[in-house]
Amino acid sequence: MSLPAILLFLLFNYLPMGGIILAFKDFRYDLGILASDWVGWSNFEFFFTSQDAWLILRNTIGLNLIFLAVGLTLSVFVALLLNELRGNRLVKTYQTIMFFPYFLSWVVVSYAFYAFLSTRSGILNQLFHVLGLESVSWYTEAHYWPFILTFAAVWKGLGYWTVIFYAALIAIDQDYYEAAAIDGAGKLRVVLSVTLPMLLPIILVMALLQVGRILNADFGLFWFLPMQVGMLYETTQVIDTYVYRALSVTGDVGIGAATSLFQSTVGLLLIWGANLLVRRVHRESALF
Repeated sequence: MSLPAILLFLLFNYLPMGGIILAFKDFRYDLGILASDWVGWSNFEFFFTSQDAWLILRNTIGLNLIFLAVGLTLSVFVALLLNELRGNRLVKTYQTIMFFPYFLSWVVVSYAFYAFLSTRSGILNQLFHVLGLESVSWYTEAHYWPFILTFAAVWKGLGYWTVIFYAALIAIDQDYYEAAAIDGAGKLRVVLSVTLPMLLPIILVMALLQVGRILNADFGLFWFLPMQVGMLYETTQVIDTYVYRALSVTGDVGIGAATSLFQSTVGLLLIWGANLLVRRVHRESALF
């Protein structure tokens, strides 16, 4: 039963590791990977010596941290609300409605947001007009987009995260709740003293996994939602979109390999460091 999963990891995770050497080569299609010339660290210099390197790193790390904090907090909160409704027939309906956006592609989501944010015919600007307010040019004002991107990312992933935490809540032994009720604990005390401590291990595991991908932005979110408008690059340009734009112009495979290697290495170090911190605070919740 585990064979398909093993083959999947071998083909898509371990076998491609051989391509790491492309990060240190001037790849030429006529020579192939092995025969191409070694260029040392020059592929890495392309990104780190660019004038936008700090801005791109700030956007990638900062926005991912915001997505993690807001998404984790809201999904735990919604899971707690669903847990209070356990036994209600509408719980499954709520889960389905919240999970539905997760299956939508960012292309579809981007046009749905455009229907709201369009300067001329957007629903929001029409509402502003009715209320006597000035229209907002959402696609030319970069300072609005950290909030828009956060809303979109959390809205799309909330159902997925909530289901995971809700499943963990269902697995909690009801004896703990009965003991708390006998001791006279109210709803808030039960949540603080029983539910959240029991949920803490899965929260830490999910946070650790996301920390490891802190330099890997959701390409679809940052590419399609801002409609690739240059005036928004100040707050929407991240490593993945920057490299894609660079590769579409230069076609240099080595640059893409170098950036991916940098992202993976930093992600590994972050997971190791975060796991070490968790082991010191709550050893049972550490990944390794």
